[in-house]
Amino acid sequence: MTSRRQTSRRQVAVGDEIAPFTRETGFANWNRYAAVNDEFVPIHMDDEAGRAAGYPTAFGMGHMQWAYLHNALRGFVGDDGAIVALSCQFRGANTKGMTVTAKGVVTTVDEAAGTATLDVWTEDQDGNKLAPGTAVVRLP
Repeated sequence: MTSRRQTSRRQVAVGDEIAPFTRETGFANWNRYAAVNDEFVPIHMDDEAGRAAGYPTAFGMGHMQWAYLHNALRGFVGDDGAIVALSCQFRGANTKGMTVTAKGVVTTVDEAAGTATLDVWTEDQDGNKLAPGTAVVRLP
């Protein structure tokens, strides 16, 4: 007789922080992202266009911050978990030379559903939030 091994969910509690995902932003990262997404928009490639739009330099794509949040959440849930929902608001640009970090903290855990809700955000090197949001993940 073979026994079935029970898979237990990783213990997650309100207040748990996810591991941060950090990148320095700049033209090299933006160019690779633009190549994949066909997003060669002047404000993301040219400092003069960025200044004309009211920023000190060219600035990164908002969806790149979205990707950073996904990377942080994927690291949190691992291969056996899932990102069920993610939303954020782009409130600050990531300008050239800025260090952007995606972070999150667990706000609720639904053990019956096997999910956790998190406050998530990207922030610059000074702790200014750039893209605050929320996420729901299915725990492994």
